[in-house]
Amino acid sequence: MAGNEWINGYLEAILDSGGAVADDQKAASAAAPAPAPVGVHFNPTKYFVEEVVIGVDETDLHRTWIKLEWEDTQRIASRRWEREQGRRDATEDMSEDLSEGEKGDAVGELQQSDTPRKKLQKNVSDLQVWSDDNKEKKLYIVLISLHGLVRGENMELGRDSDTGGQVKYVVELARALSMMPGVYRVDLFTRQITSPDVDWSYGEPTEMLTSGSYDAEGNDAGESAGAYIIRIPCGPRDEYLRKELLWPFLQEFVDGALAHILNMAKVLGEQVGGGHPVWPYVIHGHYADAGDVAALLSGALNVPMVLTGHSLGRNKLEQLLKQGRQSKEDINATYKIMRRIEAEELSLDTSELVITSTKQEIDEQWGLYDGFDVKLERVLRARARRGVNCHGRHMPRMVVIPPGMDFSSVAIQEDTIDTDGDLKDIIGADGASPRSVMRFFTNPHKPMILALSRPDPKKNITTLLKAFGECRPLRELANLTLIMGNRDNIDEMPAGNASVLITALKLIDKYDLYGYVAYPKHHKQSDVPDIYRLAAKTKGVFINPALVEPFGLTLIEAAAHGLPMVATKNGGPVDIHRALHNGLLVDPHDQKAIADALLKLVSEKNLWHECRKNGWRNIHLFSWPEHCRTYLTKVAACRMRHPQWKTDTPTDDMAVEESYGDSLRDVHESSLRLSVDGEKSLLGGSLEFDPVELEKVGAGKSDAELQDQVKRIMSKIKKQAPEPQGVDSGKKQSEVSGSTINKYPLLRRRRRLFVIAVDSYDSSGAPDKKMLQVIQEVFRAIRSDSQMSKISGFALSTAMSISEVLALLKLVKIPATDFDALICSSGSEVYYPGTAQCMDADGKLCADPDYATHIDYRWGYDGVKRTLTKLMNFQEGKDDKASEKSTTIIVEDANSSNPHCVSFLVKDKTKAKRVDDLRQKLRMRGLRCHLMYCRNSTRLQVVPLLASRSQALRYLFVRWGLSVTNMYVILGEGGDTDHEELISGNHKTVIMKGIVEKSSEELQRTAGSYQKEDIVPSESPLIVYTDHGIVAGEIMSALKEATKAASGM
Repeated sequence: MAGNEWINGYLEAILDSGGAVADDQKAASAAAPAPAPVGVHFNPTKYFVEEVVIGVDETDLHRTWIKLEWEDTQRIASRRWEREQGRRDATEDMSEDLSEGEKGDAVGELQQSDTPRKKLQKNVSDLQVWSDDNKEKKLYIVLISLHGLVRGENMELGRDSDTGGQVKYVVELARALSMMPGVYRVDLFTRQITSPDVDWSYGEPTEMLTSGSYDAEGNDAGESAGAYIIRIPCGPRDEYLRKELLWPFLQEFVDGALAHILNMAKVLGEQVGGGHPVWPYVIHGHYADAGDVAALLSGALNVPMVLTGHSLGRNKLEQLLKQGRQSKEDINATYKIMRRIEAEELSLDTSELVITSTKQEIDEQWGLYDGFDVKLERVLRARARRGVNCHGRHMPRMVVIPPGMDFSSVAIQEDTIDTDGDLKDIIGADGASPRSVMRFFTNPHKPMILALSRPDPKKNITTLLKAFGECRPLRELANLTLIMGNRDNIDEMPAGNASVLITALKLIDKYDLYGYVAYPKHHKQSDVPDIYRLAAKTKGVFINPALVEPFGLTLIEAAAHGLPMVATKNGGPVDIHRALHNGLLVDPHDQKAIADALLKLVSEKNLWHECRKNGWRNIHLFSWPEHCRTYLTKVAACRMRHPQWKTDTPTDDMAVEESYGDSLRDVHESSLRLSVDGEKSLLGGSLEFDPVELEKVGAGKSDAELQDQVKRIMSKIKKQAPEPQGVDSGKKQSEVSGSTINKYPLLRRRRRLFVIAVDSYDSSGAPDKKMLQVIQEVFRAIRSDSQMSKISGFALSTAMSISEVLALLKLVKIPATDFDALICSSGSEVYYPGTAQCMDADGKLCADPDYATHIDYRWGYDGVKRTLTKLMNFQEGKDDKASEKSTTIIVEDANSSNPHCVSFLVKDKTKAKRVDDLRQKLRMRGLRCHLMYCRNSTRLQVVPLLASRSQALRYLFVRWGLSVTNMYVILGEGGDTDHEELISGNHKTVIMKGIVEKSSEELQRTAGSYQKEDIVPSESPLIVYTDHGIVAGEIMSALKEATKAASGM
């Protein structure tokens, strides 16, 4: 009942406050050593009784609880209505109806009549199962697990809340995948930590998990084959940060990981790719933070992404809110829960596949998210199977693949009924932990009931102790072992864990369980298999009484060692029991049911042996080879993507051009006098020459090899950038105002790129004078240093369309060809002025076609435009009449739109919905995109999911090899709502104060959302500021400061 839950909440809070109260008293005594009056101390239980129960009117308490219940009901009802509305809108937009057969398919997926084995391998049968036939493939797989302490050996599991089962899972998954046929290399990315607080091994850039030098047949597999941990630095180099503090540094991790992947793709291409880059087959993120990273990497590389959530933010938020102890604001401050939820939503936007451990995780946890709707996902999948247009709508595919287990340490014992076994075989010279367990028992030969978990309230250890203590037959028949992590001093443990342990010790004393219960202080991870074997040797039982168990990997481990199970009926154990049939499920709140189930298994030997055999019979379903086989089968069914550049790219002609440049350098080294002004060079900004002088050298009596080089150069000069037939050269130059047409952008040759991304606009959304001044002063600053000028290029990044950008540059008399790249329309188009690649037959600038192909993934122009118009201009209501009311808040801005950018003029920004609100509603309708208010809130622009000004910079890195670390991004203090995305990363950022007077960021978020500090680091050596206006000297000083700071990292 509600009242009981309310009282229980207070009582649990009292238990939680015990450790904190003790700490407060210690601190107080240290600060003020004067003794308190005898007998005076704070008693939280007494306070609760006297002040809360007696001192407060029960009607007020009931009224408060009813209010909480009402608010919770209202919140759930509102969300349910929004979900139904989104599904209805999506269905209306997709006008074609499903056929009867497809309807049958969708309904059939709701049925749960499969056998256990078929259920675990659902839908694999109609796919080509991964087998040894794939051994000729050379796949490169990337796994990401960002937080915690990750290493291959001597894992410090339980050291802190970030270093737990996920660490063990990802390391074993990497090893197992690397052993599968067709998989050449697996990289597990994690954060590099060089803090003195942790072991030095966590600072090693690379750690080998398995060597793949030889395949299963003994053939040489290649020097880079195998599984490796790759540690990427991000954030403070000398600090170990808990996961809640890592959010502002994720973009740094992305840039570091991207650099490694590009290098590895090239290396693998030379080894096994026939000279062509070997791109990742899949990028797999584990947990929300790694999911965010994987989404950005997947977008930059255009390769498929897979997600495993492990535990989910929305589910945690719902549980904490129901407890009623903390407000949503307090929860967010402690756990950064809203930033975590947004990362999970972004992961759903990008993922092809979401791997879950149980069906319950799909229905009850992922079902809470805006980006996933089970019903809409089935409709979209049926339409895709039919080949019907989904108008850009997408829902990720959810699949259940139980975690695997390494059975190498499992020794199958003989299943004999008539022997008690020799415990000395297990409690040997090396069995320190089993000995430490057995010393607790008066009769160690009795069956052992084993529970293994952290001392967490959710694990329900106290209910287990009560069940054992109050059931005399069970006490007389069995012993109980509680492995509750490692501890030195209970007073030094977190308050919640300490309170559980203290309660457990009190219950042992209350029921006089000395000699019946073991609760050792320490154990090593390597001792756990021995403890399982000890329990099995005594014909014991493993129990997991958790209130809710997401999966229950310990149940699999116990079954592998021959232990029947008693487990909670809430969560993953239901699926495990359905597959193994090796025990009993119980209500974790019913201590009598727990005692009865345990007594039944330890007393009925035939049942015990049947459960043991059943567990062994089907345990292979949870092996790593089985997991990886299903995993690769599912991934192979995804839409496989990788960078698809046109054939006439640097992969072929660049080799010629590079040798061309190398020849010129050789000529230069032979004392040929050439200009070194790189700004207008035909040779990628490196050298400039006089063809007449070159001909003189070629005709002279110099070295024969030198003459051959010059002749080759001259033949290429004559072929360089031919005029398009039938095009007037004057007309051709009118668009780009340049005299030279290069085949490829000079970006490939640049050692530095200065990106001007200042969003300074007037009230009409037109660029103001300050933006013009910034562009001029940045050019003046860089060109004031002749050495820097030779190696540097420029890019302009803006929300304006290309026509508006060209008009702006014409106004300040800067040729468009002075820029190596123009990133326009909020990152939906990229131009390279002065290159043949971005020039049409009429001599006009055209966008990079490769970038257009790159960002086209999951883009539905018409669906986005219709949906946004309806969401913004039609008043919401929960009845049809209310929804028909309309106002004109936005109108289409056709002049600023392009095939990959839907642009709207904002007529009334006081009524405009915030970005996160619109994004939520679009996700509920299956639309995945990137939207922002820009140009002083006068425009709303929507671009594809893989497009943005920030991602366009990473595209330049991937496409042309210009490292992000060599980029300098120049911003104002505010700007468009995508402004904060441009601040973080491995590039240097210069923020010019006092430039942007009005920004669009007021329309960024609703109240209660994550904040800017969750995206942008409060302090970073890569971010510098200017304070003295728009002056070239000030800009140059800031650039040098950023360079110096970065070099010291």
